[in-house]
Formats: sequence, C-alpha cells, structure tokens
Amino acid sequence: MNSRRDFLKNSSVLIGTSLLTNNTMKKIAPKAGEITLGHGSFTYKVVPNWGMLDAGKNPVNDCHEMVEDAKGRLFMLTNEVKNNVLIYDKSGKLLDSWGHSYPGAHGLTILNEGGEQFLLICDNTRHQVIKTDLKGREIFKIDYPKETGVYEHPHQFVPTETAVNPKNGDIYVADGYGANYIIQYNSKGQYIRHFGGYSSVYDDNKFNCCHGVLVDTRDPNNWTLLVTDRVNNSLKRFTLDGKFITRYHYPGSFICRPVLHGDYILAACFRSTDASWAGSGYIQILDKNMKVVSTPGGSEPIYKNGVLQKQVKDDEHKVFIHPHDVYADSDENIYVPQWASGKTYPIKLERIG
Repeated sequence: MNSRRDFLKNSSVLIGTSLLTNNTMKKIAPKAGEITLGHGSFTYKVVPNWGMLDAGKNPVNDCHEMVEDAKGRLFMLTNEVKNNVLIYDKSGKLLDSWGHSYPGAHGLTILNEGGEQFLLICDNTRHQVIKTDLKGREIFKIDYPKETGVYEHPHQFVPTETAVNPKNGDIYVADGYGANYIIQYNSKGQYIRHFGGYSSVYDDNKFNCCHGVLVDTRDPNNWTLLVTDRVNNSLKRFTLDGKFITRYHYPGSFICRPVLHGDYILAACFRSTDASWAGSGYIQILDKNMKVVSTPGGSEPIYKNGVLQKQVKDDEHKVFIHPHDVYADSDENIYVPQWASGKTYPIKLERIG
C-alpha cells in the first residue's frame, strides 16, 4: 500500500490525442521525467493522490466500478459496507457517501428513466440486482431467475454486471460468477428470456465467466450486445435477443467489462496471462473495428496478419493492480477502480492534448 502511494506521489503519465474523433482540448507540454503509459495517440499520465480519503472515515475494500451522473458526479462502488457508494467530483473531492447493506457490491450501471437517473447494483453476496435512486433509496430487486428453469436455488445466481437498452429500458444481467447466463428483463424487472450458460471448452453460444455486458449503440441501425467471455480472453457479440454474431479474441487479456465511450470501447483487464499474473492488469482501448489501438499499463498491441498477438502487463511501469473497471469523462480523463489492490482508491489518468 505504502509503495503504491509513493509511486502515485512521485510519478505521472502523459496522454495524447482524444478518445473522441475531435481534438478540442489544448495541448499540455510534458515535463521532464514523466512516465508515459499507452501507445500511439492514446497516452496518459497518473494524477497523484487522486481520490485518496481518510481510510478511517471512508474506507474501501475492492473498488469495483464507477459511473458518472448528469451533474458530473462520479459514483464509485465498493464492497465496504461502511460506505458502499462514494461520490466524488472530478478533482477527487468526496461529495457524499451511502450504502451499508451491499456486502457483495460488484456491478454498477446508471440509467435514465423519465428525466431521472437510477443505479443498478449487482450484489454477489445477496444474489440480487438492486435498483436504487442516486441517494440510495431502493426501488426494486431482481432475485434469482427461477422463471428460467435452470436455477435450483438462489445461491446459483451470482450477478456481476448489468446493461440497459436506452430505447426500451430492458435490463440485461450477466450471471458471470454463477451459471453464466445472460438474463433479459424489462424495465420493471420482469423476466423476458435468457441465453448462454457455462462451458469449460470454447462454445460460441456459451461462456466461461460472462463477467460484463454492454448494449453497443455505435451503429444506429443495428444495436447489439457485447458480452465478456473472460477466461477465453474474448468479447462476443450477440443480437439483442441473444443470437450469436461473432467473437473478438484478445490473447492474454482477461476483460472485466466493456465500456462504451464515443466511437471506442474501453476495457479493464484485471489480469494478464503471464508467469507473474498476480498484481497484473492493464487497460485496453478498442476502435470501431474492435481492434486494440492502445494498452495503458500493458504491452504494445501488435497485429500480425491481422491477428492480435498475446499481451502482458508492462513490467517497467507497474501502475495497476487488477483494474476492474474503467470510465472516461467528457474531458477524456480516465478513472480506474481496482480489485484486490490492497484497498487502494481509484486511479485517475489525465488526458494531455
């Protein structure tokens, strides 16, 4: 913990061009001795001590996920019941906190409904998905999906992530630590369908840890689902009703959750496949064609004959310890909550350019 804090105090990283298609921010010249993460035009610098709080008053355990509301506030989810939700401004100042009843707090999604915003919290320990308002008032709960006929008891349901269709409010729940199904509900939490299931050998229609899910809206005429197949180092694309379309393979990368940002996908990889994976992990940036264009904290993405070569952590700049999520704000700054990192607070990477 101390060595990590010392690193954050004494190191920084450069960031280059925008994740979006336009370049509207003024350039900031790098300082001598700054450490650069990332590749090509996607490079970053660490903001020292961002978001660090008094652990006696506002402790964290695993920092699992982060979202931003319409007011620009950052909601960070931790499985520390003294304060499951920490609300930051973008400078790292704590604005508020709430939540004492989510011991398995894991997935966090924000959604818009009738001019108001709400949160969906996946709790591994409670075996539930809970919808709340932004102040923590619970609206409804999704229990284990007995309607599917594939679950014998609630403990088989261990949800890790949700995604929401902005058009109709349908909720997709990834049961990544349970039976590995994607379960679709309507906006009221009523069951529609399920697909997937677990397989220890590769199968297009099944998963080995469907940890994350995203409604990909980049093609206005063809919205689809992106689902993590984490142990198989893959993202899989499905129709909104669960029909397999294609697979994208990222050798070495255990992706937790795909996150949409403009024309790009951001992905936190909590580990990489190498001899010393403990304490590893990095961030990937994928373009419209699902090609890796930068890997902050990891090896350079190299394609040979159109095939991505295996990636590993960056042993020179040991910034990350198991990134679990990544969020990019409107200024192109990136925030990284981490799992099993020694109870560290999120890391902020600042954009330069």
